[in-house]
Amino acid sequence: MRSLIFHSWEGIMNANVNPLRHIPDLQVRHMVLQVLAWMWCIIFAMYIGSWFVMGVSMVAHALLLAGIVMTVGTFETARQNPTFFIKRDGYHSFPRARQHMWVNGKKVELDKNDPGGEHE
Repeated sequence: MRSLIFHSWEGIMNANVNPLRHIPDLQVRHMVLQVLAWMWCIIFAMYIGSWFVMGVSMVAHALLLAGIVMTVGTFETARQNPTFFIKRDGYHSFPRARQHMWVNGKKVELDKNDPGGEHE
């Protein structure tokens, strides 16, 4: 029984196993899966006769699938291009990017030649 549940889940939700694996674009694959999820929300709501359940179910499915897609996308980016997450031109804090900081309500201009960073 456990194997049946596992293989059923893999056959539907695993993008490397189900037929959606043939869609190369991750965003398009996500949208197709989202439309299928909404279809099943509507079917379930019509089965029990409640439009409220349909709305709640659609939002829940959208959040769940969006979280899964964001996680898979992040993992795939980390696997294929691990340097994507490394800032290449050095560390610059947001106040350094604006070239000034506010200290005790006063604007303090920062040195244009100082690259910034809190550990220097």
